[in-house]
Amino acid sequence: MTAAQILGEVFYTIIGLVFVLVGVKALKDDGCSKKITTAAFWFLLAFTFICGPWVPKWLVGAAIVIMAVLTAIGGVVQTKNDVPDPKEVRANADKFGYKIFIPAGCIALVAVVGATIGSKVPAFSWLTANNAIGLSGMVALCVAILLTKCAPKYAAVDGARLMDNVNTTGILPQLLSALGALFTAAGVGEAISYYVSMIVPENNILIACFVYCLGMALFTMIMGNGFAAFSVIMVGVGVPFLINNGANPIVVGALGLTAAYCGTLCTPMAANFNIVPAALLETKNKYSVIKSQIPFAIAMLLIHVVLLYTLAF
Repeated sequence: MTAAQILGEVFYTIIGLVFVLVGVKALKDDGCSKKITTAAFWFLLAFTFICGPWVPKWLVGAAIVIMAVLTAIGGVVQTKNDVPDPKEVRANADKFGYKIFIPAGCIALVAVVGATIGSKVPAFSWLTANNAIGLSGMVALCVAILLTKCAPKYAAVDGARLMDNVNTTGILPQLLSALGALFTAAGVGEAISYYVSMIVPENNILIACFVYCLGMALFTMIMGNGFAAFSVIMVGVGVPFLINNGANPIVVGALGLTAAYCGTLCTPMAANFNIVPAALLETKNKYSVIKSQIPFAIAMLLIHVVLLYTLAF
């Protein structure tokens, strides 16, 4: 294994240990009627993250199937959380103010700088994009501990509590990304190209732009992941109907991906953007974030069609 792969496995193992803590948390909750199935889900998920590369692939597949069954039968529930007193929360909010966003800013800054250095400096080739994100998380954690002067154990305690609040939707992005790769390998893009050719008039660039942007958004709504939708729609619509007709590939690619993000704003499948925030904020309606975003998503999608038509040709 290369240095980059070893470091990547270290970060995956750390993530897996968080899942283990959530499972242990479930087992300790005597008031939870489904603590066994809940703990089993989190332990299996931890197994795939920690042991995945070292065990036969069928074992990982079996673990995923069991996890899916446990979720389908409603066997994974949120367990009891010891949350701070509201007065304590208010006092800490007043104490730290906007400084509490410094760790979050460190995540973005360190990730971008790290990935840039890793791609340009041979000595830091081990610092891949994924490893840079993992490193940024570690830096942000250290900054948060220094800023708040809390005990380091709260990184594990509140990390497990946060993951428990997010629950099973936390792993939806990974599953949807795998689904996108599966769709591409299965030739869904070619099938889309065939049916689109029956609808879009030959050499009608405006309609092709509209179908391309709308397809990106719709597939993202279905798959919950703009990158997964991008490969399918680019193969099915972008290349045959735009690029082959003289469109600038750079513009088509850039606007295609941002058009896909318009779909991200409108779907519960993009759990990390829309459902997780609602769960963390404990809103009365778990779809409240989506409802507030839909008008802006529609407006931006139409703007994308205009930009693609005017800038790509």
